Amino acid sequence: MRLYLCEKPSQAKDIAAVLGAKRRGDGCWLGTDVTVTWCIGHLLETAPPDAYDARYKRWVLADLPIIPEKWKMTVKPRTASQYKAVKRLLGEADELVIATDADREGEMIARELVEHCRYRGPIRRLWLSALDDASIRKALAALKPGAETFSLYHSALGRSRADWLIGMNMSRLFTLLGRQSGYQGVLPVGRVQTPTLRLVVDRDRSIADFVPVAYWAIDVQLLHEGTTFTAQWRAASDACDDQDRCLNQGLAQNAAQALANASTARVIKLRTERMREVAPLPFDLGTLQEVCSKKLGLGAQETLDIAQALYETHKVITYPRSDCGFLPLSQHSEAPGILAALRHADPSLNALNDYLEPQRRSRAWNDAKVTAHHGIIPTAAAKNLERLMGKQRAVYTLIRARYLAQFLPNHEYDRTQADFNCAGEALRAVGKQIVEPGWKRALPEALAPAKGREAPAPQTLPALAEGLDCAVADVRLKDLWTQPPKPFTEGDLIKAMKNVAKLVEDPLLKQKLKDTTGIGTEATRASIIQGLLDRGYLIKNGKALAATQAAFSLIDAVPRAIADPGTTAIWEQALDMVQSGEMSLEEFVTKQAAWMSKQVARCAGLSLTISGPASPAGRGAAPWKKKRKPAPRKPSTGSKRAAKPTSKA
Repeated sequence: MRLYLCEKPSQAKDIAAVLGAKRRGDGCWLGTDVTVTWCIGHLLETAPPDAYDARYKRWVLADLPIIPEKWKMTVKPRTASQYKAVKRLLGEADELVIATDADREGEMIARELVEHCRYRGPIRRLWLSALDDASIRKALAALKPGAETFSLYHSALGRSRADWLIGMNMSRLFTLLGRQSGYQGVLPVGRVQTPTLRLVVDRDRSIADFVPVAYWAIDVQLLHEGTTFTAQWRAASDACDDQDRCLNQGLAQNAAQALANASTARVIKLRTERMREVAPLPFDLGTLQEVCSKKLGLGAQETLDIAQALYETHKVITYPRSDCGFLPLSQHSEAPGILAALRHADPSLNALNDYLEPQRRSRAWNDAKVTAHHGIIPTAAAKNLERLMGKQRAVYTLIRARYLAQFLPNHEYDRTQADFNCAGEALRAVGKQIVEPGWKRALPEALAPAKGREAPAPQTLPALAEGLDCAVADVRLKDLWTQPPKPFTEGDLIKAMKNVAKLVEDPLLKQKLKDTTGIGTEATRASIIQGLLDRGYLIKNGKALAATQAAFSLIDAVPRAIADPGTTAIWEQALDMVQSGEMSLEEFVTKQAAWMSKQVARCAGLSLTISGPASPAGRGAAPWKKKRKPAPRKPSTGSKRAAKPTSKA
């Protein structure tokens, strides 16, 4: 009997249907000489400390660090019945096909069961990125040898054991230190969650420490042939900051007065440039979470849950937990069929018929940049879209639009920059004229900014020529203030976790973080953020995230290496070596244990002071809300507008 081991029940049902295994058994689907069973995520977990020694049930500083000599796995109580079914089937199988998710974690979910249940038969690997019938049949016809993906297991196991060493030891250590100071809550520490928390703490501190600076700008309304447009005053560089903002109030006031007294502004330089924008790549999960947070107001976990439902339940998109936006060249041949299915499912797309080019190959089609999974795209199973309501429909529409964009022309526009001399002052106007909408024809209404926060539409300049005089219609002097950094939203934090390489100075570590797409994975970042919220380290004020006092205290106390994203890069380098065979799993774990022992010894004598509530129920206001310096009063500039008599306009 050939046994297919899937990661989830829904996945097993889809694969079983294609294999003809339609009879329901105990924890499985049965067919002719084929059985399909499933996990429910991890059916096993790394044993807790007290599984190695009963004394570890009590948290005592003297017992740290806890380092298992021989690692143990235990059956998760909530899914024990399914574990028994899988174990029985592994004992009966002549051949095993691993059909869990095609990534490092999916490999571990299956392999840890194979090892724990002592299965010794032949193994093959199903590498699947979509759950529609056509994709399943294609993958079934191209099974990989089991040995080809085995190294992913040891890499995942190394990551899991390193996380256990940090989580169990550092969480106990800092919780015990907190109790010595009277803090009664648990202070969890983790390889990914602590650097993530530091991102929010650092942002909140930059907000709290921000001191507003006044600057001045002048908008000048110009008129030519009945068309009004806006030009901005350009102050001398020695009066501006590094962002060309004028910091000299007197200079700005004098310029505004001179401009108000002028009747015309002369074009002294004119340049028009044809700009071309290529289509954005299909979504990876992190980018999807970022866009859905910004445009649809969805949390990171909510976006993932919706995408998972679109993949598993509705089967209208490919695997959503992808860290890659590129597509394999072999998939390009499927484009005409997918495009036809999309148009058939949604007649509103017929408006794109004259513009879609199924043979067009955008930059997204690049085998060299495809990782374990390709970008998230719609499948040809785009039927019954009326089942997709509300948020599901909105998220699907975003994913579909990114795919459609790959088959539309570049977005092209003419950018015109006009420089003026007006009463000896320099002005500049910039205009944009769309020449070819291109891929932007595919963008759904959901991509428009939220109502009430619309960005100003780019202006179109009238026909201008060098030496031409334009009438000065209005002059407005604006006294403004520099703004503090914005608090993180969940989407912003996902983006920061992906792009954390920007915060690392070491060039090798910086590159490694770029190669591994930052800290955390596409599949775990949402749960990391949710965990920080659940544990009371973060709170939400509307969409904004803020660190609590406990978070500030913890980040100040933990060893810098624990909260440094560069440490994650070092570990990922080592895990790559495990995956490639350059380092054994045992060597990796031994080095991690030695490093952890040093951290425990270094921190055991700390005196930790934790302020703030110990539980989510008692969370207080965000520290940056409490500490924010009041802005100084704006200096009086009199009227902000130096209005010209209408007769001079």
